[in-house]
Amino acid sequence: MTKRAVKRIVREGAYDAPRYDARHEDSKVRRLPVGGGWSPLGSNDDGREQGYLKTIKPKSEGQGRLIAAMDEKNLVMALGPAGTGKTYLAIAKAVEALEAGKVGRIVLSRPAVEAGESIGFLPGDMEDKLAPYLRPLYDALSDRLSMKRVRSFMAEGAIEIAPVGYMRGRTLNNAFVVIDEAQNCTYVQLKMLLTRLGWNSTMVVTGDPQQSDLLPGISGLADVADRFEALNNIAVVRLAEADIVRHPLVAEMLHVL
Repeated sequence: MTKRAVKRIVREGAYDAPRYDARHEDSKVRRLPVGGGWSPLGSNDDGREQGYLKTIKPKSEGQGRLIAAMDEKNLVMALGPAGTGKTYLAIAKAVEALEAGKVGRIVLSRPAVEAGESIGFLPGDMEDKLAPYLRPLYDALSDRLSMKRVRSFMAEGAIEIAPVGYMRGRTLNNAFVVIDEAQNCTYVQLKMLLTRLGWNSTMVVTGDPQQSDLLPGISGLADVADRFEALNNIAVVRLAEADIVRHPLVAEMLHVL
């Protein structure tokens, strides 16, 4: 053992300094440090609660209204510009409901619509072809859960990510359903998706009517939201530029674009 290693060990309190002697074989036996080692709790145990799941707190008045609506209503429509946290808050509440045992599964869906450019035919099976379109949902899930847990939940069927085209004919019971990028759905597609709602389920539809990748007049999100505002059992939350939580330049750009 080198002198530098001996000095470091003595300094950290791993050995009793007066008894340490490199000439004796017993000196190679290391004892557990008593009060001299590093502790993840710091110098004193303040009893802090440890956990990997972050607490959801609204960063604006609009986000507060959205969180309250998801707690109170079974069908919520969240409309607003990019960066207002629509998808993130919806998935965060879905994970919270799954962890608390309020629902048995999470169903995430979004239309597989190319954002203004054609990428052609992708190689691989169905999951490989749809992965680029569904990647934002994986990103939001991995921020709330570790990817290991996400893969485990998906293998068990507790988390399902599917495109809009595979939702027809289903009844989603005991589930938290999130329909993302709904501005790229037609009126007929939205009608089909909204009628999938089953017993003990919550559905959140998110989208920005101003950023549709469909041809003008085809998106049905704004029309459906206007019709639902007259219903008391459905919450329509409209977020504004003041609710953007991304870089401040995003709000400035959206103001002039």
